[in-house]
Amino acid sequence: MNSLRSLSYSSIREALSHQTPTKLSSLSPLYSYNQRRWLKPVDSAQTRLENRTRDNRLDKLIVHIRKLNIILEITKLMGNKKRGPFVSLQLMSRWKNIVGLNVSIGAFVGKYPHAFEIFTHPCRRNLCCRITDKLKELVEEEESVVREIEVDAVRRVKKLLLMSRKGVLNVHALRLMRKELGLPEDFRDSVLAKYTSEFRLVDLETLELVDGDDDERLSVAKVEEWREVEYREKWLSEFETNYAFPINLPTGFKIEKGFREELRNWQRVPYLKPYERKEISRSVERFEKRVVAVIHELLSLTVEKMVEVERLAHFRKDLAIEVNLREVILKHPGIFYVSTKGSTQTLFLREAYSKGCLIEPNPVYSVRRKMLDLVLLEKRHSKELLQSCEEERDVEVRYDEDWEGERDGDWILPILEK
Repeated sequence: MNSLRSLSYSSIREALSHQTPTKLSSLSPLYSYNQRRWLKPVDSAQTRLENRTRDNRLDKLIVHIRKLNIILEITKLMGNKKRGPFVSLQLMSRWKNIVGLNVSIGAFVGKYPHAFEIFTHPCRRNLCCRITDKLKELVEEEESVVREIEVDAVRRVKKLLLMSRKGVLNVHALRLMRKELGLPEDFRDSVLAKYTSEFRLVDLETLELVDGDDDERLSVAKVEEWREVEYREKWLSEFETNYAFPINLPTGFKIEKGFREELRNWQRVPYLKPYERKEISRSVERFEKRVVAVIHELLSLTVEKMVEVERLAHFRKDLAIEVNLREVILKHPGIFYVSTKGSTQTLFLREAYSKGCLIEPNPVYSVRRKMLDLVLLEKRHSKELLQSCEEERDVEVRYDEDWEGERDGDWILPILEK
């Protein structure tokens, strides 16, 4: 009897010693459940970005804008090369990686006959490309409009300086955002060096405000105008509107239990406003709300009410944004929207857009919208365009008589020009 009992014990020990953890977990499903039930879901900027409610219209707008930016970059390269009124497609093929294309540049420009015209050179018989008159006119119109609203651009720069912590800004950050702020390409010489009574260059990369004491009108944030309308027209109390922001939740946004109450409490939280020169509160909730106000005001100063997140990050030090920028932005889907289309993250001010268009357009936005509409035509109405181009082809293909720039190879022999 004892021998049988010892044999059974030894067989049980042997079975347990050979039992693998996988078999144990398969035999007892409650074991694996108990191991997993304590794992909390990760709530980070990346998970918020992946789980956010998409705005298809703003995403589609970014895709179109990326195409326009590539076309404008090609146009700039064609102008910088000084090769005459046209460039060979063989030369343009070297620009594929520069402009960030994953298709051949010839196939790309062929999709947009309203922006580029492809033709065969009469002497060398190779394919060449030139910018259409319509696109050239719009590029010149944008440059002209930017020059005309120079005073508004100065006002934007000055408001950024007033919003900064020490009244200084990094010129490199302004250079990265010159297009968004409506500044010309040569803004350092044409704007910064011209308006010395407003700001001055301390060194090569630091811009300083000259005197900000008499700028009470500039020290009013854009959101204050909305608050005044809410207070007067909707008869809301000052307690409800003094620190509130316009909330425009995206279509399809899932409102969870307690969200409305949490949002209502956040709207009432007081904070140090962007242009107030006081000590910044170290309370986490008030500090983060001030960051939201600073980003909101910076986006309001841009021409198209949008900016790439990477470019915005260059203002973190000067504007005292000492938090995780993406995390704060993604916490407020009713104020901001982040689009990940076009291999970059673009931040929109949600209240400024309706159905993919800016609600209050400005001259710079209007001319850029014309460019975008021209690009969106693609190959539509291209037959009429082809007929009008054929009438002037013999004249336009030749080099201008007073052209002194480099030419793309010896296409026309000197003996033939006599």
